[in-house]
Amino acid sequence: MLTAVRVLTAAILALSGTAADPVREQQQWVLDALNVEQAWTVTKGEGVTVAVVDSAVDTGVKELKARVDSGPDMTSGTSTRDLPPGRHGTAMAGLIAGSGAGGGFVGVAPGARILSLPMVIDDEPAVSVPPLDSEQTVTESPLARALRYAANHGAQVISMSIGSYGPLRSEREAVSYALGKGAVLVAAVGNDGQTQYAKEKSTSYWSFPAGYPGVIGVAATDKQGRRATFSSDNLSVLVAAPGVGVPVLKRDSGYELSEGTSSAAALVAGVAALVKSRYPDLPPEQVAQALASSSRGRPATGYDDQIGFGVVDAAAALNAADRLTGAKRSIVPGMEHFGQGADSPVPTPPGPDPLRLWLYGGGVLVALVAFCGAIIVLNQRKEQG
Repeated sequence: MLTAVRVLTAAILALSGTAADPVREQQQWVLDALNVEQAWTVTKGEGVTVAVVDSAVDTGVKELKARVDSGPDMTSGTSTRDLPPGRHGTAMAGLIAGSGAGGGFVGVAPGARILSLPMVIDDEPAVSVPPLDSEQTVTESPLARALRYAANHGAQVISMSIGSYGPLRSEREAVSYALGKGAVLVAAVGNDGQTQYAKEKSTSYWSFPAGYPGVIGVAATDKQGRRATFSSDNLSVLVAAPGVGVPVLKRDSGYELSEGTSSAAALVAGVAALVKSRYPDLPPEQVAQALASSSRGRPATGYDDQIGFGVVDAAAALNAADRLTGAKRSIVPGMEHFGQGADSPVPTPPGPDPLRLWLYGGGVLVALVAFCGAIIVLNQRKEQG
């Protein structure tokens, strides 16, 4: 039996914003934490489609109007039912690509488009059970269908603020398929940091899809850049992003606050969209490398299982991606300190060393000549005797 997929927002609270205190001011700390506005001097995500695997996105919200393509219901391989717009999916889509229309909510990549792939209904109860002892087997899960659909319909980034405890073979294969198509996969690591298991074991249950190889697992931090207490801590964590008191779009209209690794994952998916907009041919593993290598507030050890390599920095990630393409310039002004040193030496080609082969071959040749010469001398002496 499949473990039910959970949306991973820990809580959604009322936003205290008023007409005199607009949502853009409320969300400014999030944009600052990710250094988004500096990245916008280069790109706002134009030309990129981000698949949101979640509840259905409300296409009528002003900040998402004419920016969302809706895919089929992923919960069934044959059903074509229309799912109602969801609170969670709408909130995540806004964090990624809200347009800021009318001075309203703006996403990390306001130039990107959203592909809504519904596989969760917001009012379904979440099921929380321990992980299975062995990998589950099933023909194809809704997430596997969503990943393949997204990869086949042009999504360069796939955002998954969802989770279940048991890995599935069909999902592992779909993850590999989407990565092979060049899609960047981002997922929330889960909100199990305060469970009894986490307190006893000093680590959290792994949540999937964040736990699959190749998926960028995102933890949540607070306004001070510290790991949120609810954020899961395990080796699926690659990077972190704000996840406490994050403003989000409401279904229908308006705004509210969210808490959870869901919001953190959506924000990082937006940064990945900025990178893919500027460098569309950059493979998923190098996008992940760019995000991780340029993060801010990294642990003293360089990495830990609570915030990974640190909080994502959008502008620095663009510069890191630029270096990975082989260029030597800094494309975001003011970010030159992220590396202008000498290039690393070209790696030695694999296989035998040509110089040693020549020396060895020359030595063998000299030995053969000496050996043949000795035989000739001996034969001449024998004939003269």
